[in-house]
Amino acid sequence: MSDKVKHPVFWTVFLSIVSLAWVYPIVLVLINSFKQKAYISRNAFSLPTGKAFVGLENYIRGIERTNLISSFGWTVVVTVGAVLLIIVCTSMCAWWIVRTNNWAARLLYTLFLFNMIVPFQMVMFTLSKLADMMGLNTPWGLWIVYLGFGAGLAVFIFTGVVKGIPSELEESAMIDGASVPRIFFQIVLPIMRPSLISVAILQTMWIWNDFLLPYLTLDMRRFKTMSIAIQYLKGGYGSVDMGAMMACLVVAIVPIIIFYLCCQKYIIKGVMAGAVKG
Repeated sequence: MSDKVKHPVFWTVFLSIVSLAWVYPIVLVLINSFKQKAYISRNAFSLPTGKAFVGLENYIRGIERTNLISSFGWTVVVTVGAVLLIIVCTSMCAWWIVRTNNWAARLLYTLFLFNMIVPFQMVMFTLSKLADMMGLNTPWGLWIVYLGFGAGLAVFIFTGVVKGIPSELEESAMIDGASVPRIFFQIVLPIMRPSLISVAILQTMWIWNDFLLPYLTLDMRRFKTMSIAIQYLKGGYGSVDMGAMMACLVVAIVPIIIFYLCCQKYIIKGVMAGAVKG
């Protein structure tokens, strides 16, 4: 390997170029959200200047046509509720699996790992039918569905973290008269905080951007997430209001990008904390 390849400046430049390849599509969406539809079709890579520039017209039209404010609210409800449910239930389950460590716990852990490798396409049609039969076609019913699909990764990470927590801490608290819920919520859960944050970030990014699960599960006459509402900008015969769609996409992705940038430092830390001991 040459000295140029070993030099950190080379990798800094190389990774900067690669990162631009990932960022450019987002920049392209932002640029086209300020352009007229005709100019988007002619040259999607040009800047919104002159007659092409329409200001906030695309944003106003897109929000009005899709009722994006309501969809934004339902997206927040689905995301926050599902993430909280996943974190609480899977952290308790992981703690029980590690501390019990019998055949039933090991079998349950294996099933969670199996859940991570089962393709969603295998169950999506039966899931849609089952959701209607069980009344899960609401945002709070969707929490249960996301818990089922998000539990595998969360339990895998949390079990690794719990294995690194000395059981003597819990035994001491039990001798002092602490109940099981108090031991978990006041001793175990605070120690798991880095991994809790990491799992929350990963699950939030997945659920916020998800299209297929809400589309298969929710009652479209009453509830729509943003990813679903944006699809209604498609007209007949394949026509699409590209300006309004680009504007709505910007509204949809900006909150999750800001969330990720604020929390990215916790992701690697939490994942490594759960993987090293696993």
